[in-house]
Amino acid sequence: MSETGNRLRKLLESPNFDPQNYVKQLSQQSDGDRDLQEHRQKIQNLADETAQNLKKNVYKNYRQFIETAKEISYLESEMYQLSHILTEQKSIMESITQALLSADKDETSKEMQAAFPKETEELKQRTLTSLLEKVEGGKNIMDTPGRHLVYNGDLVEFDVDNMSPIQKVHAFLMNDCLLIATWLPNRRGTVKYKYNALYDLESFAVVNVKDNPPMKDMFKILMFPESRIFQAENSKIKKEWLEILDETKKNKVTKDRHKTEEEVPTSPVRVEVSTNPFDQEDDEPAGAGESVDLSPEWIQELPEDLDVCIAQRDFEGAVDLLDKLNEYLKDQPVTQRVKELRLKVEERVRQLTEVLVFELSPDRSLRGGPKATRRAVSQLIRLGQSTKACELFLNNRAAAVQTAIRQLRIEGATLLYIHKLCNIFFTSLLETAKEFEMDFAGNTGCYSAFVVWSKSAMRMFVDAFSKQVFDSKESLSTAAECVKVAKEHCQQLTDIGLDLTFTLQSLLVKDIKAALQSYNDIIMEATKHRNSEEMWRRMNLMTPEALAKLKDEMRSCGISSFEQYTGDDCWVNLSYTIVAFTKQMMSFLEEGLKLYFPELHMVLLESLREIILVAVQHVDYSLRCEQDPEKKAFIMQNASFLHDTVLPVVERRFEEGVGKPAKQLQDLRKSTRPVRINPESTTSMV
Repeated sequence: MSETGNRLRKLLESPNFDPQNYVKQLSQQSDGDRDLQEHRQKIQNLADETAQNLKKNVYKNYRQFIETAKEISYLESEMYQLSHILTEQKSIMESITQALLSADKDETSKEMQAAFPKETEELKQRTLTSLLEKVEGGKNIMDTPGRHLVYNGDLVEFDVDNMSPIQKVHAFLMNDCLLIATWLPNRRGTVKYKYNALYDLESFAVVNVKDNPPMKDMFKILMFPESRIFQAENSKIKKEWLEILDETKKNKVTKDRHKTEEEVPTSPVRVEVSTNPFDQEDDEPAGAGESVDLSPEWIQELPEDLDVCIAQRDFEGAVDLLDKLNEYLKDQPVTQRVKELRLKVEERVRQLTEVLVFELSPDRSLRGGPKATRRAVSQLIRLGQSTKACELFLNNRAAAVQTAIRQLRIEGATLLYIHKLCNIFFTSLLETAKEFEMDFAGNTGCYSAFVVWSKSAMRMFVDAFSKQVFDSKESLSTAAECVKVAKEHCQQLTDIGLDLTFTLQSLLVKDIKAALQSYNDIIMEATKHRNSEEMWRRMNLMTPEALAKLKDEMRSCGISSFEQYTGDDCWVNLSYTIVAFTKQMMSFLEEGLKLYFPELHMVLLESLREIILVAVQHVDYSLRCEQDPEKKAFIMQNASFLHDTVLPVVERRFEEGVGKPAKQLQDLRKSTRPVRINPESTTSMV
């Protein structure tokens, strides 16, 4: 940059620069327009140079921007995983603390019941009776002896599907059931609630719902095949509900077990004197059950070891311990101690399953691909939950594919976008299929679920494909190239025994039909417009280059005998309308064959027939109406070109592309055979 340019740059960059004063001084110092024009050019050059430097800096640092964004994304994923681990550690510590507190609470309650058994029971029953008097339709609930109130409170019920509030309810937790009552809008005396539902404690499960503001302080009641979601007033009340529900369910199980054990001795002891050999066989394990050795140290510490494995995310170690226990108890009789041990272990299995299910949930990072799910899937299969593992694996991969498609940048060039879309989708589908085959090799019953999932994924792909190709009204040639690319990628899946070609075609057939019909209408309108302006004159291409180009175009269309229709210099013994029609129809045929599959046979055939008829009928009409002998002869030459040259090429090319002859086109050519006429004749075509 010159010294003048540097001074000008420094002046413009100075913090005290005042544009108005600068322009005023410049206008006073300049001698005329020429000086102002020169100064304007200097400022323009300086602006162009600044813009160029800015562009270079952007390109120079572009890769650094991308790398920085990737690092931020990876850091976000790691922070999410760290947060998840800390949350799990916190929940484990809370569960351990809660277990210790519940143990102390159980001891205290037992002491209170031992000291005041009758008074406590009677007080709870009186409280429940007074509360149920406020429930419309709840008088018969107290008919069950021994039923008393444990806990009650107001809740808000939410819709399971859209998480919108439905109604306000009041829940009564009793020692053997849960009563849900709705609030009455119009109270009648002391009645505040209306009976809604009564659930036995053994008929439902309680699940904590993770807080997702504004949806928080919720828990779910699962009763197969339905579920209900309730929201507590605050987190403290929600915690109380979860703790008391869990404790009440455990107390009911323990009470029922003790009741069963107490009833067994009261039955007649016929087994000792029975001569039935089956009775004796049934009794032998019960007697031998006392000899089950549960004293090994690894069995005593098994529940705690499982907790440690789950906390440390050592899923393989946890499942190994469970397999070891099952193998040890395989041929052992079922005693009371074995049942108690299994109850403790089943609780850990439930916790392990929940963690593995979360590992496969779409909320987790999807960056690792199908292989990232292998660890959780394999352990769920070992736990005997292959169906759940299959469902979660496929849901995870569906979310990954959907995310990848959504993040794909829509380019200006449609074909480039479709190449990227097909590469992402079919590569993901291929990797998923290979991983599925590896993980579920011994579970052939899951393969049908994978086939159904593949078809669902294909629908997701076709939605994105059609939105970009057909909804944006691309040309037929572009649509044909895009469909060809999709077919080629789909064909690669046959290498692993998965053929989704028919599914792809059936999903695309509607859009392709519409595209063919739309392009057919465009050609027919263009042909009719040219026909209306037809003067039946020979084409003069003016230059040899233009003539050579036209010959190449006709040769590429399959019309090798076009040379005989060219005259001296740059003349063509055909009309512009017939030549343009020939090129447009042959282009339509080629693009239609790229899109072809059996369901489109009649659509393509009828489109060709309609297009040909428009041209043939125009030639026929012109022959009948023309009175000039020379023009009539020229029209006849064009008719002969259509009938003897173009239509046979169309028939042959259609048969090559489809694999069978088109009888409709043959019949059409026979029905439009031109008659060799003398110039005075008025009959032209049959």
